[in-house]
Order: sequence, then structure tokens, then C-alpha cells
Amino acid sequence: MRFTIKALPSRSGNVGKIQLNNPGALHALDDEMVNAMYDILPTFSTLKAIVVTSSNYDDSTSTKKSKRKSFCAGGDVKGVYMAGMGLNGRTEDINAKKLSQHGYGSKNLSTADFFRDEYKLNYKIATQPPHIPQISVWDGIVMGGGVGISVHGKYRIATENTLFAMPETNIGFFPDVGGTYFLPRLRGGLGTYIGLTGTRLKPNDLMYGGIATHYIKSERIDDMVKDLESKSVEEHDKIGDCAASVLMSYHEDPGQEDSFLARHQDVIDQTFQDKESVEDIIVALEALGPESKFGTKTLDSLKKMSPTSLKLTLESLRRGKELPTIAECLRMEYRMSQVCMREGSDFYEGIRAVLVDKDHSPNWEPSRLEDVSDEAIEIFFQSLGEEDLDFEEEHEKISKM
Repeated sequence: MRFTIKALPSRSGNVGKIQLNNPGALHALDDEMVNAMYDILPTFSTLKAIVVTSSNYDDSTSTKKSKRKSFCAGGDVKGVYMAGMGLNGRTEDINAKKLSQHGYGSKNLSTADFFRDEYKLNYKIATQPPHIPQISVWDGIVMGGGVGISVHGKYRIATENTLFAMPETNIGFFPDVGGTYFLPRLRGGLGTYIGLTGTRLKPNDLMYGGIATHYIKSERIDDMVKDLESKSVEEHDKIGDCAASVLMSYHEDPGQEDSFLARHQDVIDQTFQDKESVEDIIVALEALGPESKFGTKTLDSLKKMSPTSLKLTLESLRRGKELPTIAECLRMEYRMSQVCMREGSDFYEGIRAVLVDKDHSPNWEPSRLEDVSDEAIEIFFQSLGEEDLDFEEEHEKISKM
């Protein structure tokens, strides 16, 4: 089993635990953490529940505290950037940069391995047996890769500290880690709005949208976990979900009907739902007039994003809505991720602007929506042939559990 101190496994009662422990990076996922989690999860197959937390609230094993609470602030996209630029010191990645070989799914290249491993972990979480529910505690920031290791599990707990976003269009990427599966299945135009704008959501937004399943105050999380452990021992010989009643006994209403999403559901549907193109969304927002704070703020946000990412995201959400399984969505996303790894992609410019030089002034290419052709977007969905993401191995492992 692969191991790293950045993802710590433990057991208590009949509950398996994984504690993310990479506080210096707000628990952002790197390949070591992804592979460790992938190997840890099957070892919990005889237990009653799985709890995924970060080292923010459990002092027993944390050796370094982050200044800001975080569940998982995303994937290590800067590491992927360094690999694609040939700056990470790996001979394979350096040579691939020289030969323009990044972005075609080739094994043993960091720009492919990271996404392949991450998406396989997402799939494993999404297909866990329902009687062994995963409970993810979003006690802080949850973005990108952090969404992928939690949103596909059965239960997602928001606290007063939760801040959720899928901000990938701001870095020349797209909402991945199964985003093309869960976002278009949200009510009305919410998924499209969240995916294109990268808007930051509060706990009441998450409960309203059905993204979080429970709201529990941070100070009560420890007690909830202890009660879950006791319940798991009491119901050791029973078949079924031992977590549901425990979670409901701690759940409170965060005021979801007063949330931003609830108050703007109608205008979000009006401007984002079932639109044929990003240009149509822009027209709908402009039609709200300058007196609309929602319209003005949303337009300003979209204008900062990569035009290619906006069009790619909208098309991927449309296709994802029609795909019947998360496996098919993740396979599509892997194809998309690899095109984003090719030389000249907006991904490299987005990461440079946000995480490397931090000037927050990306030079997108193309820089205008009208210059991003349908043909250019279609390339992102083309098969990688033998390098396509394959879940047959995962099916075989699950059938033996």
C-alpha cells in the first residue's frame, strides 16, 4: 500500500478515517495523496462508514497548522504546470516538453498520470457500496480536486467555515473531477452558473443546491464523529447505513432559503439554463440592464475567464448531462484534460498568471469568445485511442469486494 504523511489513515470503532494533512498547501492534492487514498479505501471494505477530514480540527495527528481552515483547496495544478513546462526535474517530462509530447495521455508523464490517477480515485469514491457511506467534513475551503474526493461520496457536511468553488475557468481549465456529471444535474441553471463563473458558495448555498447533504456546526463535528463510532459498533452485525440517523441528529438549517442561490434562482435560470452558447448567456445577462447587480457582477466575472475554457465548459456540461454514468463523464474529462496539457494551451497561461507570477493578468489566446471556433472545442473531445481512461480494472476490483 502506498503511503504518505499527507493522507493519514486510521480506524476507530467500525469507522475508517482519512485525514488530509498537507496544511502548507491548504491540503491540496498531489499524486502521493491521490495514490495513498486510492489504496486506503479498499482496506475499509469491512467497516460501517468512512470519514474524510482535514487536520484543521483534529489536533491529535496534525504537526503543522494552516492559518486558514481548509478541507482541500484543489489539486496540485502548479505541479502539473511545472511538469508540462519541463521545469520539475523529471527527465521524462523534460524530454516530452522538448518534443511537444505532453497532452496525449502517455503513461509516465506527470501531465497524464496525475489526472488519470485522480479520476480513478473519483470513480472509486463514486462507486463505493452504499452501506459503507463516505462522510466528508467540509470544515473550510473546498475547491477543485477537493470537490472530486468528496462530492461523489454519500454525505457531505458543510460547516460555518465552508467555502466551495469550482474556479477552473479562471486558470484556463474546466470543472473536472466529475464536475461534468454532478453540475448539470443540479436544479435549473445552477450547474452552468457555478461551472462558468467559479462563484464562491457558502454553506446555505450548498444546502439549497443539494451539493452538501448536512449542515453541522464546526464545534460539534468531534462529537458527531464519536457518536458515529459508537453507532458503528452497536450496528456491527446489521446491514445498512449506520450514519444517516447520527448525521440527522446533528443537522441544522443554515437558512438555505435565504441563500444567494435561492434568492437568485429565477435570474440564474433565465440567463444560464438551456442556453446554446456562451454568447447567448452574455446577451441574456446584458438584457438585465446596468441596474441589475447580479447581471453586472456576473458579466464582469465572465470577462476575466479564458474564452476557450468558457466554451469548453458549457459544451462539456451539455454532453455530461446526456452521459448516463460518472465513468463516461470522467473518461470525457480525461480527454479534455490532456488537450489542456498541450503546448500553447490557456492552462499554462492561467497557472502562470494566478500561481506563478501572480500578476492576475492572463493573456488568453484567443482573447475573444467569437474567435473560439466549434472546431477548436471539438478537439477536446476526441478519443486518445489506447491512452483513453479505462475503468475495467476498477469494475473487477469492486465486483470482488
